[in-house]
Amino acid sequence: MELTESHTLPVPQQRAWEALNDTAILKVCIPGCESIEADGENTYAVALTAAVGPVKARFKGRMQLADIDAPRSYTIQFEGQGGAAGFGKGDARVTLEAAGDNATTLNYTASAQVGGKLAQIGSRLVDGAARKIAAEFFKRFGEQLGAGEPCPPDAEAEAPQNETDSNTAEGSDADGGEEPQKRKRSWTAWISKS
Repeated sequence: MELTESHTLPVPQQRAWEALNDTAILKVCIPGCESIEADGENTYAVALTAAVGPVKARFKGRMQLADIDAPRSYTIQFEGQGGAAGFGKGDARVTLEAAGDNATTLNYTASAQVGGKLAQIGSRLVDGAARKIAAEFFKRFGEQLGAGEPCPPDAEAEAPQNETDSNTAEGSDADGGEEPQKRKRSWTAWISKS
C-alpha cells in the first residue's frame, strides 16, 4: 500500500514541526491511539486500536524517527503487532514547507505492508481504512492547531462503502437488516478467540 497526500496547516512551519513532535498532540490526533511513550532517542512505544474492514484489533508497536532535518522533514519508521489479526510495518516521509507567514504545506508519502488476517481482507479495504485514518488524523491535527477544518466528505463516505464491500467479500446475504453488523461482530469475536 502506498499513500501520498498534501495538507495546508494554518500555522508557521516551526509551530507545525513542534506539533508533529509533541506526543500529547499526536495521541489526541491519531484515531484509536491509547498511548505514545518515549522508548529511547527518537523512538516511541505506541499502542492503538484500529479497524480495517471487519477486522478490529489492538496493536502494540514501535515508531522511530530517522533522517531528521528540523524543521523541514523526517522519516517515520513503524511496525506493530495486532495478535491474531496480524501485523503492519512501513515508513512515511514527511516534509514541511512554508506557505507564507502563517501557513505550512505538509506533504507525506507512506508505504506499508500488512500480514496475517489483515492481508487476507484485501488491499482495497486496507487502502480505504488507511485513507480514512489519515483523513481523521489531519482533521484532528488541524483542530489542535486552531484550524477547525471539517473532514473531507470523501473520508466520511468511505467507511460505509468499505463495510458493504467487506460484507460482500465475505459473501453475506444481500437482504439488508442487521446482518452486516452481526457479521462484523462474529468476525471480530472469531479473531479474538484465535
